[in-house]
Amino acid sequence: MSIRTASPALLAALLFGASTPLAKALTGSVAPLLLAGLLYLGSGFGLALVLAIRRIWAKPDPGNDHGGIPRAEVPWLIGAILAGGVAGPALLMTGLVSTNAASASLLLNVEGVFTAVIAWVVFKENADRQIVLGMIAIVAGGLLLSWQPGSLQMSTGALLIVGACLCWAVDNNLTRKVSSNDALLVACLKGVVAGLCNTTLALMHGAVFPPLSTATGALVVGFAGYGVSLALFVVALRLLGTARTGAYFSVAPLFGVLISFVIWPEVPGLAFWLAAALMALGVWLHLRERHEHEHTHEPLAHSHSHRHDEHHQHEHDFPWDGKEPHRHWHAHEVMVHKHPHYPDVHHRHSH
Repeated sequence: MSIRTASPALLAALLFGASTPLAKALTGSVAPLLLAGLLYLGSGFGLALVLAIRRIWAKPDPGNDHGGIPRAEVPWLIGAILAGGVAGPALLMTGLVSTNAASASLLLNVEGVFTAVIAWVVFKENADRQIVLGMIAIVAGGLLLSWQPGSLQMSTGALLIVGACLCWAVDNNLTRKVSSNDALLVACLKGVVAGLCNTTLALMHGAVFPPLSTATGALVVGFAGYGVSLALFVVALRLLGTARTGAYFSVAPLFGVLISFVIWPEVPGLAFWLAAALMALGVWLHLRERHEHEHTHEPLAHSHSHRHDEHHQHEHDFPWDGKEPHRHWHAHEVMVHKHPHYPDVHHRHSH
């Protein structure tokens, strides 16, 4: 696997990791659930603005059709939004009330494990020994990064946080089902719905809206750390599949800690360097993956950004100026061949 293929997932992790210390600076003046709502609103409305600008300035081009979500895929998107944008944050914020921060940080690492297990067991995504070992190394690094002696306390609150991780894992796997669509649109819809739900719940429970400057800061952080990050995450799901994307995204805490050291200067301890080494090992194992065998492509029709490579040898029913990549509805015929591949949008076959 090339670093270029993995770059959307790693950039998504970097942006999300950066949002954590930035959001932490706002926690003292905003209720947790309301802060989550504002971050998601910044994501949704920020991407909506980007989509509007794109629509206004883009020249009409039948070769770049950014259509809506196909009706058959809408249930997957709704399920992802309800699981990850509504249930997940609600369970997390409820669990945090009776769980210390150190325990919560440790438990949040479970999301990557749940994501991979659901992808491998439920959706039959392929995984060889190297990928599994890489996932274990990355998760172990995350646990070490957030470990504090005597910190892990299993309680009702802790179980709620584990439930939140399960919801986000379900969200990740369901989002994969719509990842061939416009990533900006998918991320925008998730952000708007999750933001409105969380903000409404927070205000109903007595949260006080923060000053305009604080709210604006939360919206900006949400746009970059949740909106742009989520759009890149959707692209990564399209290219890599769920488990591999989840593994790369699990390095986000490492980026968050690095940025925290920049904002609040501190000399990293031994645990940080060991965690960094484990995560680097995990990423390296994933990058050196080579999965190759003869496989069959079943008939498939969808729309996504593509070039005319070996998987896209089709005619156009509209005037095409030859520009690539481009996006339009196209059909794939049955094909049997052999080449290195990953469980991307064209390689979701059984083994």
